[in-house]
Amino acid sequence: MFFEETFRWYGPEDPVSLAYIRQAGATGVVNALHSLAPGIVWTEEAIRERCRIIENAGLTWSVIESLPVHEDIKTGASTVPQLIENYKTSIRNLGKVENGPRVITYNFMPVLDWIRTDLHHKLPDGSETLYYDQKQFAAFEVFILQRKGAENDYTPELLAKAEAYYKGLSKAEIDELTSTLIDNFPGFKGVKLDDVRAMLKKYEGFTRARLEENLHNFLTAVVPVAEENGCYMVIHPDDPPRSILGLPRIFSNIADVRRLLKDVDSPANGICFCSGSFSASKDNDVVAMFKECADRVHFMHMRSTQHEGDGNFFEANHLEGRVDMYELMKALCDEQVRRKKAGRKDWRIPVRPDHGHRMMDDLEKPDSPNPGYTCLGRMRGLAELRGLEFGVMRAFHPEELGK
Repeated sequence: MFFEETFRWYGPEDPVSLAYIRQAGATGVVNALHSLAPGIVWTEEAIRERCRIIENAGLTWSVIESLPVHEDIKTGASTVPQLIENYKTSIRNLGKVENGPRVITYNFMPVLDWIRTDLHHKLPDGSETLYYDQKQFAAFEVFILQRKGAENDYTPELLAKAEAYYKGLSKAEIDELTSTLIDNFPGFKGVKLDDVRAMLKKYEGFTRARLEENLHNFLTAVVPVAEENGCYMVIHPDDPPRSILGLPRIFSNIADVRRLLKDVDSPANGICFCSGSFSASKDNDVVAMFKECADRVHFMHMRSTQHEGDGNFFEANHLEGRVDMYELMKALCDEQVRRKKAGRKDWRIPVRPDHGHRMMDDLEKPDSPNPGYTCLGRMRGLAELRGLEFGVMRAFHPEELGK
């Protein structure tokens, strides 16, 4: 097919094997060395070994997701110089591996990564999806985490709903909600409430401008190294694209995109364009956003969300929800054709389905350690995207098919 079709794989412990990924129709794998904590150097040997495992399965390691940014870099702690040196060393080691991944995904979300309050939300067809409920998150912040001042971030009406919801929870349900919110990120397992409180303490008095400055300092240091080694740094959008835990989130909308690309104006400073994350804000016109920054997009997450009011949303099927996936796919194909005709070696953009539904016999299997990443829902998403891609290319760029 025309774009580079990839599937996320969490490494040798992932219940979704590389053999299954290949059978699903993917040619590339999105992977990371999750066993290494943020701040640890990725050695050339470790990178080569992971490449070897993936290549022996008949696939390629297309994208790194993620080479995590240590929390101290986000807060601007005294350890930043050494942590950035470690990050640069990891990039250089990646550059030394022939046919290794060159696209490096990261995020700059403070404390927590993506947020969902329910990992098993039942849909009318019987499948399960990931859900964000503003009332449930407010209950967690105000009554479970007991973050100082959290009540000021919500309306009285929402606070009343959150309190009523919290009072109806059993101890087991409180524990489950807490684990859902803070203990589901690869390389970041075993997190407790006190750990979150300690991390939040480091951000006391933090402003948006300060977080933007720390991102600028990070990119100013690492982007030239990425460029020298033929790599691309791509930032993942905030998910959801709004303030969380009273902290600023600085990559949520088109103004943030413009600022980031202008701030460090290099082809190696790019975007992981996650249509699902951006679509979680009703203010974002996802297709228009992609068209404006397409030249600096080096990786795509194609998914969609469905809004249900009061700030609540769930992961829709890939061709449903508020993202106009047809128009987004057409814009993606147009961009790749433009790059190819311009003679760019990097014209093909890796694309992966994201956060598939738990469905069919995956519902009978033990809970996945990686919520949203069971096999069959993502396979359905990849199949839908491949079919849409073929239709768009046949209609608008038939001369490119089969090349």
